Amino acid sequence: GNASGGRKAKKRSSGESPGDAQTLRSSGRQINSKRKATDTEEEDDQSEKKYRKCEKAGCSAKYPVCFASASERCAKNGYTSRWYHLSCGEHFCNECFDHYYRSHKDGYETFASWKKVWTSNGKSEPSLKAFMADQQLPYWVQCTKPDCRKWRQLTKEIQLTASLAATYRCGMKFNNIKTEGPDHCSQPEDLRVAEVSDTWWHSMLILPPLFKESPASPFLAAYYPDCVGMSPSGSPSTASQTELREVLDLDVLVPGLCPYFQPFYQPNECGKALCVRPDMMELDELYEFPEFSRDPTMYLALRNLILASWHKNCKEVLTSQKCSLHIIVRGLVRVRCVHEMDRVLHFMTRKGLINTGVLAAPRPLLPERYRSVVVLEARDRIGGRVWDDTSLGVTVGRGAQIVNGCVNNPIALMCEQMSIKMHKLGERCELFQEGGQATDSAIDKRMDFHFNAILDVVSDWRKDKSQSQDLPLGEKVQELKKNFLQDSGIQFSELEEKVLQFHLSNLEYACGSTLDQVSARSWDHNEFFAQFSGDHTLLNKGYWVLLRKLAEGLDIRFKCPVQTVDYSGDVVKVTSRDGSKWTAQKVLVTIPLTLLQKNMIQFIPPLPERKLKAIHSLGAGIIEKIALQFPFRFWDKKIQGADYFGHIPPAPEKRGMFSVFYDLDPQRKQAVLMSVISGDAVPAVRDMEDKHVVDECLKVLRELFKEQEVPEPTNFFVSHWSKDVWSQMSYSFVKTAGSGEAYDVLAEDLQGKVFFAGEATNRHFPQTVTGAYLSGVREASKMSSA
Repeated sequence: GNASGGRKAKKRSSGESPGDAQTLRSSGRQINSKRKATDTEEEDDQSEKKYRKCEKAGCSAKYPVCFASASERCAKNGYTSRWYHLSCGEHFCNECFDHYYRSHKDGYETFASWKKVWTSNGKSEPSLKAFMADQQLPYWVQCTKPDCRKWRQLTKEIQLTASLAATYRCGMKFNNIKTEGPDHCSQPEDLRVAEVSDTWWHSMLILPPLFKESPASPFLAAYYPDCVGMSPSGSPSTASQTELREVLDLDVLVPGLCPYFQPFYQPNECGKALCVRPDMMELDELYEFPEFSRDPTMYLALRNLILASWHKNCKEVLTSQKCSLHIIVRGLVRVRCVHEMDRVLHFMTRKGLINTGVLAAPRPLLPERYRSVVVLEARDRIGGRVWDDTSLGVTVGRGAQIVNGCVNNPIALMCEQMSIKMHKLGERCELFQEGGQATDSAIDKRMDFHFNAILDVVSDWRKDKSQSQDLPLGEKVQELKKNFLQDSGIQFSELEEKVLQFHLSNLEYACGSTLDQVSARSWDHNEFFAQFSGDHTLLNKGYWVLLRKLAEGLDIRFKCPVQTVDYSGDVVKVTSRDGSKWTAQKVLVTIPLTLLQKNMIQFIPPLPERKLKAIHSLGAGIIEKIALQFPFRFWDKKIQGADYFGHIPPAPEKRGMFSVFYDLDPQRKQAVLMSVISGDAVPAVRDMEDKHVVDECLKVLRELFKEQEVPEPTNFFVSHWSKDVWSQMSYSFVKTAGSGEAYDVLAEDLQGKVFFAGEATNRHFPQTVTGAYLSGVREASKMSSA
């Protein structure tokens, strides 16, 4: 076929350069420079007969050379009836083709046995060209001396390994013989190497590179290797790949790897956050690397290698030099892969897929113009709505402390980087009634089923509804419940009604609001995107240990609330309340949604109408927390090692008042319980004295543990996020007649100068620390690439 993306100027074969040494010929024989100008046309005709060009349209090899030398009759640099093209610098002759392809020839057995392995493991055609590329092309390796870095072709019998690539020096001998004589690094580099970096070279490559021994191999055993950039001959197994795919447990983990690291989707698997399809390019990858859209194999091979290497060791910066050692592929294409590695690695770093978390980079990963960052913090501490309290003998998060879904969660990554263990929360949560009786688990399961069935009907109802037809979630739930009871003739018992109220209070806790404020159409808008799966965990040491590490080396100005952000000129001018001024190329705004709603920062010019509408279509949800330290663990015998227990509200109006109690010491030594206040209970306690809130909580605990003593707490705290001047909220939700699209609108930048981050700008993962963190990574990527 014709070359796509044709070259601008015709390249002359490097063999045509006058005075080049014979060993440097690119892809043709040395031209006899002494040939007289008076040569007759007849001699020219004879010359044409003696040498045949490569028939591949656009190939620069005027005088090809056979790399295979397999047949005794190999054409070498002479005449053959046909040249087989692998790249512009790599061809094999018809005689060597026959040597392997014809059943009566010596090489046929070698080709046939390779073909059997390839067919068993792979999906692509086991052609003779594929065999030559996979088994016969010589390896290329780069000199590791910093002042050399020239590429050298290894002899055919030498196998390339990562350790050889890491130590190779020009002239290296492989039989323990010391090298004498001239400096081998002074020898010129083969001229074919220079061609490889040209854009057209890749388009003239017949077969995509398939890596051997890739670090991605253990992650991708359930895929055909050649579909994910790896050679089917690289690791022949006793079971064929087809058999392996049929019996493989998709949850199989790579030995020694953190179980929360699952960067690749397994076949037929979907809906796992921060996972990539190892056999497909994502949209942002296609946008960044359009040249791989026709055949993404090289990109996938590099990207999968990088992701696997990062997850095998996330405690050190991953560099292109480290990754390139593991590019084990024959032929000149290895040179091209090493060139491309730098671009792919930089892209993945900028996107926050690798070299992220609390990693201390020895040198900045971004260009110098992005390194001068000043953080203006209104409070006297970092963290915002993350605030750990250690006054009760264990760490208790006044704000966030639980990680919901640890697989691929960047919080889990940071814990791994810092060797911090998270406590996996168990699933058992017994529900106790006031009076102390445990609720029959069958009733709990039945009401959980009905509750979820009602939400399923809400999902069906909203399918054809516009925003203007939206209703409050609470109203819709009550309507559907009433219809269900009428249509079915079922009647819920008094206890079943109370258990349903418990589940509704949990929903209000998740939304951070009473259900009469929440959109029935969009309350769970983010569930349409892949979410974090796996264990829910408690950060026993709190989030601050991670935040302090993230903040190391940053220029943070505390007690510095911002008053105005003027982006009307070429630079952005920022003024704080005390009159201090800063100028910046770019500004990132991370204030909570409530403060945007209340215009706590004046923007010049004002925020666009579209953004203001989005800001006011989201709700600022509030939950409060209470934590109590007791002289002893009075609950142990009754809850039998569970991490939490539930409280069935005695009446609907009591819903949300201490509905779940968490045991905050996984070691079971300290006696600390934490509970949540949500829904209508939030305004009920807003103006109460802390001691009064504690008394109310103790009343509930004494009802739940009526058969025993519940002592007075030795210490306690009550959060007051609704009164916290710099937050005035817990997390966002979609209000009735709103839409999840508002999160995207909030995330839009202003003229490439003012950017926005925070949980209320993350449509996929709102309401979470993870979402806030990822929004920061997203904006950093946008700011550094603009």
